[in-house]
Amino acid sequence: MEKRRIILPLTEELADTLRVGEQVLVTGTIYTSRDAGHKRMCEALAKGEELPFDPTDATIYYVGPTPAKPGAVIGSAGPTTSGRMDAYAPTMMSVGARGMIGKGARLPEVVEAMKKYHGVYFGAIGGAGALLARCIKKAELIAYEDLGAEALRKLYVEDMPLVVVIDHEGNNLYEKGRENYLKNRSL
Repeated sequence: MEKRRIILPLTEELADTLRVGEQVLVTGTIYTSRDAGHKRMCEALAKGEELPFDPTDATIYYVGPTPAKPGAVIGSAGPTTSGRMDAYAPTMMSVGARGMIGKGARLPEVVEAMKKYHGVYFGAIGGAGALLARCIKKAELIAYEDLGAEALRKLYVEDMPLVVVIDHEGNNLYEKGRENYLKNRSL
């Protein structure tokens, strides 16, 4: 299957063209955050404060990269389990964030928010953090330095290999894969 190249930001129009199971190569700016960063951002929003970046059409990579070795842009940057961000993802989508990159299943509330806000959940391959780091061409710490690996970073990526796990209509690769397996195993 040929991979489709997409250029961020992830506008509603672009998100609406992506289909579950589609393999993509993503180029553009993404932001990193995990549960501690998401908690802090959602607390700021609840107080009426602005986020340290413009979330409009943003894609957030659920990653806590390791420190960069000398001469490297970033250390290993593999995805973390997305379920940790499920409590915060609907709020982040409500303020404009549209893309999420991680691994693992999402709660029904997140899928409903994706349908409402035209969100897309991309899967990255767990255990391939060193390989994924090669796609990261620039990395800048922008907020929450005290959180260490969970600090908020702005990354520029080129041809980052991802799969559309859940599309804006709520179609879910984990469910479709299970259905296909059960249907085909009796053949």
